[in-house]
Amino acid sequence: MRKLPLLLASLILIVSLAHPAAAQTSDTQTFWWNDRVFYEIFVRSFNDSDGDGIGDIQGIIDRLDYLNDGDPTTTDDLGITGIWLMPIMESPSYHGYDVTNYGRINPDYGSLADMRRLLEEAHARGIAVIVDMVINHTSNRHPWFAASAASDPRYAGWYIWRPTNPNFRGPDGQTVWHARGGRFYYGLFVDSMPDLNLANPEVTDAIYDIARMWLSVVGVDGFRLDAIKHLVEEGREQEHTPSTIAWLEAYHDYIDTLNPDALTVGEVWDSNFISSQYVPEGVDIAFDFDFAGAILSSVNNQRAGALEAVLERAARIYPYQQYATFITNHDQNRVMSQLMGDVDQARIAASLLLTTPGVPFIYYGEEIGMTGVKPDIRIRTPFRWDETEVTAGFTTARRPWETLSEDPAGVSVAAQTDDPMSLLSHYRALIHARSEHPALSIGDITPVDTEGAQSLFAFTRHAGDETILVLINLGEQAVTDYSLPGLPDGVSITGVLYGVSADGAIATYTLGDSLPAYTTLILQVSGS
Repeated sequence: MRKLPLLLASLILIVSLAHPAAAQTSDTQTFWWNDRVFYEIFVRSFNDSDGDGIGDIQGIIDRLDYLNDGDPTTTDDLGITGIWLMPIMESPSYHGYDVTNYGRINPDYGSLADMRRLLEEAHARGIAVIVDMVINHTSNRHPWFAASAASDPRYAGWYIWRPTNPNFRGPDGQTVWHARGGRFYYGLFVDSMPDLNLANPEVTDAIYDIARMWLSVVGVDGFRLDAIKHLVEEGREQEHTPSTIAWLEAYHDYIDTLNPDALTVGEVWDSNFISSQYVPEGVDIAFDFDFAGAILSSVNNQRAGALEAVLERAARIYPYQQYATFITNHDQNRVMSQLMGDVDQARIAASLLLTTPGVPFIYYGEEIGMTGVKPDIRIRTPFRWDETEVTAGFTTARRPWETLSEDPAGVSVAAQTDDPMSLLSHYRALIHARSEHPALSIGDITPVDTEGAQSLFAFTRHAGDETILVLINLGEQAVTDYSLPGLPDGVSITGVLYGVSADGAIATYTLGDSLPAYTTLILQVSGS
């Protein structure tokens, strides 16, 4: 295992500003997840261990050293410290968001024994594991729904039925009432995924039992909760109802009785003004979709204004850093496609994600620049481990379950792993820096004025006795004449640990020096 190379894909310098230690108060309380970097895995597409063309849990175990080898002195692993597994429970679909049995692993992926081995191996490497929990709806092939549709008295009220069509549509204009057996049932997303009636205490009890099994028996570290803004409808109101909030708060309280350290991450696909209302009573953290959009906007516009505004708002509306950040996820066109294949811009997007507050989540393949645009199946394609045609090292089968993404040569782990200029090397360096420096993971953020440089985004992160200055040039042109009037007098850089620019390695840096295009600087400075 090799140490971090001196030459990186973009300039990353870690250099500290002596600062009195900040006392932690309830207003700045952080939790175990706040210094983690999570990695979202679609199991079907990550790694196939048995040659059937389908990714599986053993395949993840086999590749854990790529994610984190458990040795903090090495830097040729990605360095992530958390995994989010997309649905792994029994389901008839490729995606798994329509569960037929909450107590079983999808046979394509393995068994509960495999899952326990994954947890053991991940925990030994310091990796927490959370799983997708889909509780808004089930598959229409779930035994509960079959019994409910047959008017079995025990399950009659487990789903939402009406004798006639209520004849209103969903929030996006979609059909939500579906005919079956002379009646109509409610299914917000599609007819094959009927909504559970969470207003029924018996259904809630069943969902509680599922949480108990996965937390207390299997031993996962928490849940990513799918589509939680839709959980409990109130007539025609189908989003963010008071009943939904109340249900989530009770569910969160119950989870705390099982494991007070369990993490719940909520998918509230809405503005952060709304998603923040779910935190912390309903969920521990919520995905901030405004943040994701602001990263792409700032990169595309070569100005950080959009992200600065979102960061300022997030600091006001969430409990201290209790939100999840990301660039794209499994429901969105991949970032590299949105950036038209521009690797330099992809590096800057990664820098913005991994140097700012919040709990970052990386979508598998993002770190090597995989592309993909909807339909959904094409943004969930097999991971590219090497340059092998057709399979990319994902499987030993003749072909994978889905054809590969349409990427140029070099978009693979094998092609990038030893290249200090690669996107993968950039992600590795940023993640390791974030993990090694509390100021970068849990520190306060303070914007720094950048006179004379519209494309330069500058800020400090501070925790304990460490303050780190981050400078990111989002522009395609070098910044040659700028100042940082927001910094106190007497600030100086004490050293450079590693770094590179388009011109080669940089051994020294003085505040105000020219910054090449698409440069990231992470500086520890000393001064008054």
